[in-house]
Amino acid sequence: MQQIQIKVECYAGYRGEETPRRFWMGKRKIEVKEVKDRWLAPDHRYFKILGDDHDIYVLRHDPNSWIWELVFFKAEPKKTS
Repeated sequence: MQQIQIKVECYAGYRGEETPRRFWMGKRKIEVKEVKDRWLAPDHRYFKILGDDHDIYVLRHDPNSWIWELVFFKAEPKKTS
């Protein structure tokens, strides 16, 4: 699977741990409604995000290079009125 580099704006908590608050894919901005899950791997940190568009994203952060990537995306069915 190809990873997509993204721009991420974070909140640093009291322990200095970066948590995504919003991110951009090109010109499209997605606000983070909820961090559903987070986990550590040997070289990366992962965040499962619920966006303000109600879609699910998994963001990967390399703390050494400070590069963020989108590694998973699941579009939720949109309700029509």
